[in-house]
Amino acid sequence: MPQLILLLLFAAIAWIGYRKFVADAEKLARRQQDVRRQQETGTQGTLVKDPVTGEYRLKKPE
Repeated sequence: MPQLILLLLFAAIAWIGYRKFVADAEKLARRQQDVRRQQETGTQGTLVKDPVTGEYRLKKPE
């Protein structure tokens, strides 16, 4: 019985690690796609509106 609990624990840790890896890979792919799109169009960034002041600022990298 302890072996089964240990095996399930390792499987859960592996699953969480895998999901974290996939999420990080998707985030990196989106960031690279944004950079590539900015280079193609010649833009210097994306503007976002500050809800408090109403001013537009460059979007900060995540």
